[in-house]
Amino acid sequence: MPFPRWWQWHTARPPIVRFLHWLLVAAVIVPLGVWVGLRLSDTSCAAGVDERGGDDECTGVTDGSYAFIDELRDVSARIKEENDRVTDSGKPYATIALMIPMTQRPDQRAERTEVLREVQGAYLAQYRANHESQEEPPIRLVLANPGRTMHRWKEVTDQLAAMSASRKHRLRAVFGFNLSVGRTEQTIDRLTNDKGIAVVSGPITADGLANDARHPRRYPGLAKVVPSNREQARALTHSLRVKPEETFLVEDTSSNDLYARSLRAAFRAETKGTPYAPEQYEADRVTANDFVQMVNNLCDSKATTVYFSGRPRALSHLVAALGKRGCAARPFRLVTVSGASTLALDPSMDWGAFSYGAGLTVEYTTITHEVAWTTGRPPRTGGSADDFNALGRLVRGSRSGSPVGDIGPTGLADGRTITAHDSALTAIAGIRNRVVAKDQVPSQRSIAAAWPRLHGRQKVKGASGWICLNSYGTPYDKAVAIVRLSPEPGQHIQFDKLAWPEGRPPSAQCTAEPE
Repeated sequence: MPFPRWWQWHTARPPIVRFLHWLLVAAVIVPLGVWVGLRLSDTSCAAGVDERGGDDECTGVTDGSYAFIDELRDVSARIKEENDRVTDSGKPYATIALMIPMTQRPDQRAERTEVLREVQGAYLAQYRANHESQEEPPIRLVLANPGRTMHRWKEVTDQLAAMSASRKHRLRAVFGFNLSVGRTEQTIDRLTNDKGIAVVSGPITADGLANDARHPRRYPGLAKVVPSNREQARALTHSLRVKPEETFLVEDTSSNDLYARSLRAAFRAETKGTPYAPEQYEADRVTANDFVQMVNNLCDSKATTVYFSGRPRALSHLVAALGKRGCAARPFRLVTVSGASTLALDPSMDWGAFSYGAGLTVEYTTITHEVAWTTGRPPRTGGSADDFNALGRLVRGSRSGSPVGDIGPTGLADGRTITAHDSALTAIAGIRNRVVAKDQVPSQRSIAAAWPRLHGRQKVKGASGWICLNSYGTPYDKAVAIVRLSPEPGQHIQFDKLAWPEGRPPSAQCTAEPE
């Protein structure tokens, strides 16, 4: 009935009938309004995961029930299955948390692939701990996403702290951390100093994000599994054998970027004696034309080797500028450290620059490479093919018919899977080394005491090489791989050789020398 006719009919009814009409309308509209209001105010994405404060992404902690991006659906499902198996076993378990940004935008293809690789590495470490070892406790894995820019680091840190205090979750270590930025520093500081939670970092290389002789308690309970920028620079120089007068430095002077600041200091030390002033830029202001002008100055020098201190995006601009250099008849070697692996996944990378003129090579240290321990004649100490293959065979067999199940497209060349695996493996070793009685999960406070013990016989046999922690929780003489970027499709990262911060592999004891 049209509303005017209904209204005419309604107003002609007795008062009691009109009252019942309005009561009926209220019975329909009010619950509907409440439902709509609740739907609009509901920011929950899943248990433990929310859209906070108008964000366009979901942040928080999940046991695999929720996939932060589509690429993580398969591996998240495997994590959920393994976690359910652990919790249903009836045995006391310990929880570890991978904390990295996991909600990159759809156009961030390289970064989304890196996230997938790291989550896969964490899951494979959990799988190995639970299926290839008789040690206890069983390990439960959760994924902690602080947001693509880590802007929800504080809220997610508080979630993890509550899980650490919970008898249900028994969170004992947080690992991962793949960006050397201020928010990573704040997160690690809050976890270790404020919350007393043990942390194992991933591929963060800034020298200041560690404990050392000057600051042995800067982050109590922090362990690292990768060499710092300074140590990678030392390993690189041992390998290159380049004369200082042949070096040229391009550096990011951004004061708020821990990675760039640390690498800048490391490369200044390695290029001491160069006759050329560094070419400097600030990452948030630099343009492609700036790099063209830097290359013009490089052409006016007699340098053969360019040390680059900065992030991958700026490095790609420098490569493109070198691919159009005026001094095309001169070959150049561009060297840097592990962040360069991202360029292998960058769809905008100018691969033609490598064959321009007399040629360009881009060499850098990376945490490891998929053939580092399985090709040539690797040394007898510092790592082994067996240790690498313990992970490699699971990655190669990660399909629906394999024990680990389908975890999505895999790859080891960029080192992300390997580093996440080794970071998780170290966290698990720390937890299990503190067990003093059967069916008992060690206390949170006791875990940090494990780090100085993880050397010698207690060293962690990582897929990337031996992880031998010193008294500050940092790795001693950890192997790095020297690799080259290549324009060859499908093989953009090519292994050259292993290198060492001390210039040689560690001894069989793998223990740091007294200071």
